Amino acid sequence: MTHAQMDTMDVCAFGAHPDDVELSAGGTIASMVAKGKRVALVDLTRGELGTRGTGDTRDLEAAAAAEILGVMHRENLNLGDGFFEIDHPALMKVIEVLRRLRPQLVLANAKSDRHPDHGRASSLLERACFLSGLLKIETVDQKSGETQEPWRPQSLHYYIQDRWRTPDFIVDISGFEAVKYAAIGAYKTQFHAGSGKNEPVTPISSPEFLQHLKSRDAAMGRLGGVQSGEGFESSRPPVVRDLLDLL
Repeated sequence: MTHAQMDTMDVCAFGAHPDDVELSAGGTIASMVAKGKRVALVDLTRGELGTRGTGDTRDLEAAAAAEILGVMHRENLNLGDGFFEIDHPALMKVIEVLRRLRPQLVLANAKSDRHPDHGRASSLLERACFLSGLLKIETVDQKSGETQEPWRPQSLHYYIQDRWRTPDFIVDISGFEAVKYAAIGAYKTQFHAGSGKNEPVTPISSPEFLQHLKSRDAAMGRLGGVQSGEGFESSRPPVVRDLLDLL
């Protein structure tokens, strides 16, 4: 088996910050892993500007969360929390990852959200997914040193984050809530108000924030007639061959 074949993923979930994917698509990731899908997580920044914790603590927490979710791979592109742009260097880093991991499906941040990094990350992934398929853009695999072949994922979907957005579809995460919230709990500096007497209190460190997340999962689930759900928007309408596939 070649290096490229070993790294090929079914799904690659990108987040502007460590914990973005867990908060908004953690149940979806857990359900995919349970089905035997090859899943990778890619963080664009280390979340180093966060009020609580540091880049180093976020690195450790992200690794722990990835182990809980059971994903095959996680890496961080260190593009610069709060300051990354949709520019040539950032695009080339994302294209290199897409061509190395070769996912069929990509998940990205919400198209518009409270944190400006989220919408910018969404636009960065949309552009990179297109450019990654162009023959005349040359990249080198950062692991093997080999020249990469073009690769364009078949679909790109955006998870819903802080602000409510009407989903194009909902993933049933019933039965995977415990794994999702265990992965979120790995970020002890972010979501546990008592984890350090000197850490400032933030809106997301309170128990009320976690209850808000659980209520949103229940609300999304109710829209789809299931116990718990996570909503997504699509870059283009999903296509089915049989209407009964929509049941």
